[in-house]
Amino acid sequence: MPSSSGTRRFRSPLTERPALRARRVGQIIERLQARYPDVQLPLTHQDPFQLLVATILSAQSTDAVVNRVTPTLFAQYPTAQALAAARRRDVERIIKPTGFFRQKTAAIIHMSQSLVERFGGHVPLTMEDLLTLEGVGRKTANVILSAKRLEAWEGGGDPSDGMGIVVDTHVRRLSQRLGLVSSDDVGKIEQQLMAIVPREAWATFSLRLIYFGREVCTAKRPRCRVCPLNALCPSAPYEGYPPWMQTRRTRGMAHEPGHKRKRNAIRR
Repeated sequence: MPSSSGTRRFRSPLTERPALRARRVGQIIERLQARYPDVQLPLTHQDPFQLLVATILSAQSTDAVVNRVTPTLFAQYPTAQALAAARRRDVERIIKPTGFFRQKTAAIIHMSQSLVERFGGHVPLTMEDLLTLEGVGRKTANVILSAKRLEAWEGGGDPSDGMGIVVDTHVRRLSQRLGLVSSDDVGKIEQQLMAIVPREAWATFSLRLIYFGREVCTAKRPRCRVCPLNALCPSAPYEGYPPWMQTRRTRGMAHEPGHKRKRNAIRR
């Protein structure tokens, strides 16, 4: 634990004045953008339907595993109409490596049936409509709406479509370490990030945090001493494990990698 003299600038994210936090967020965004000027979604896809299916499959799995199974899945079921009519056991066999394959099979088949029945087989591109689909929570919906901007679907951005900020394991961990949020709840984290991150950066902010979380600010051994955000991070003096996260971790272990989760927790 560092001495008080070594942590005078950042004792706790709760004590930082809003104006200072806003300025620090701007500097963080600038450095991340310089490090990752071009960001792309890590899930392989050709259209909104494929990305929606891949994102549902990524629950409690890895992008690498999902990217290994989706070429076979989409070769056999390239559209919502095809997947809606699929036999469950055939889909289960393909997506089994992603884990929770029975629940995920039910989710993507029911989701595809809803697309066919209510949206003409097309993925709706508003938060309100996306949340009505099986297996789709705010995180998945935000992935789709972010891609809408990054890949210019239907002209790109629409401020009325309800997009927020994607909060996954990396975004949750880094936003806490960087002292940008004061909650452990993903819904509250999203709202707190939306309040301080400029709207024009919402679609790319999470992706850059994810890249950075995999490369530098890793879960178990963050590289604080060589981190380019070191001077902007209140967790750096604590080697990535500040006191305000220690207390949260004991309350939120079920959300951390390596800990057991509810087996039916597919909606994201």
